[in-house]
Amino acid sequence: MQAISLTFAQATELTEEQAREYFEAILWPGGPVCPHCGSSKVWEVKSASARPGVYKCGECRKEYSVTVGTVMHGSHITIRQWLMAFCLMTSSKKGVSALQLQRNLGLGSYKSAWHLAHRIRYAMSEGTLCLPLKGTVEVDETYVGGKTREGKRGRGSERKTPVVALVERDGRVRSKPIERVNTKTLKAAIRENVHRDSRIMTDEWSPYQGIGAEFAGGHEIVNHGKKEYVRGDAYTNTVESYFALLKRGVHGIFHNVSKVHLHGYCDEFSFRWNYRKVDDGERTIEAVKGITGKRLSYKPGVSGMILN
Repeated sequence: MQAISLTFAQATELTEEQAREYFEAILWPGGPVCPHCGSSKVWEVKSASARPGVYKCGECRKEYSVTVGTVMHGSHITIRQWLMAFCLMTSSKKGVSALQLQRNLGLGSYKSAWHLAHRIRYAMSEGTLCLPLKGTVEVDETYVGGKTREGKRGRGSERKTPVVALVERDGRVRSKPIERVNTKTLKAAIRENVHRDSRIMTDEWSPYQGIGAEFAGGHEIVNHGKKEYVRGDAYTNTVESYFALLKRGVHGIFHNVSKVHLHGYCDEFSFRWNYRKVDDGERTIEAVKGITGKRLSYKPGVSGMILN
């Protein structure tokens, strides 16, 4: 089967075998590849007891399927349900709740849907090999999570987690939770994620002051405190638009997001933003491409999950 663009409705019509073949077409466009040793010298296991889609490597002699070594590894959820979940999460602009996934996929428990969603978010993460942002890069921070102290607004809000976002004009976004909104963390986020030939754009918040000396394009500031929001091509409207989407998802769909898992939601919203110019089916394909080499096991406790 060719890895063609699929809608959620089309995915629901696939059989389990067709869904497996769809994943294989995305991950193995040139044919099966052993996840253990990387060899393409393989054959499909054919026996009365073998399930469809099991291969054996001619080099390391190990058996595997398309789910081995991916976020789907060891999952009891069907591959067809996995594909439908990818379609839902990549096409829902403000996200989809675990309860909604449970209903739409017919899963047996909320815990299964919750863990499935976090594994897909992990697949959407860029990891450490992502290229630095370039051009004009807008930077801003916000607070996401619990309620604020009564009468308290803005950067001093309590019980909320600060999130920094960096957005290329007409390009990619990168966002993540940070421990504190101060000079050290904000400038570190810019240095780690932005190419030195770029131009930095922020509001007048003092921790950003001086960062322009480290970038060829300098640092432009819009003074929101003085009701200045646009000055020529100096503005932070793009990054604020990203935050608007993130907050609508957190407050309207998920309602409550823990600090422990906030990074996953940032990955999810960043992924959809970065692939906003392609259709839902193409976005699904790009998300599936990110499942390889990532394991996320469920572990009862505060963290809820462990990376493998």
